[in-house]
Amino acid sequence: QVQLVESGGGLVQGGGSLRLSCAASGTIFSISTMGWFRRPPGKQRELVATITGGGSTVYADSVKGRFTISRDKAKHTVYLQMNSLKPEDTAVYYCNVAQYAENYWGKGTLVTVSS
Repeated sequence: QVQLVESGGGLVQGGGSLRLSCAASGTIFSISTMGWFRRPPGKQRELVATITGGGSTVYADSVKGRFTISRDKAKHTVYLQMNSLKPEDTAVYYCNVAQYAENYWGKGTLVTVSS
């Protein structure tokens, strides 16, 4: 079983920065893909960024050039550095681990960007 705990959310002014962290516990394989998704108010959950065990990354077009995903394999932790935040980045951000046929989710952390 895998447990994920996100941290780092909060209220920030537009143009500001936040860094989210997600610590995973349990059996995490090095080949797993870790990532961040978000659910804006009144909308469906959407991909933000993912990073594979080999370090390959994928970003949503809306965050390219502003957000950076990174991973510390030894600590089983994934980070999301968010710069130049916009009000439309306001959402609950969820950490995800995908390994083999299983998907695991954190409870989410709220990011609110004021205009």
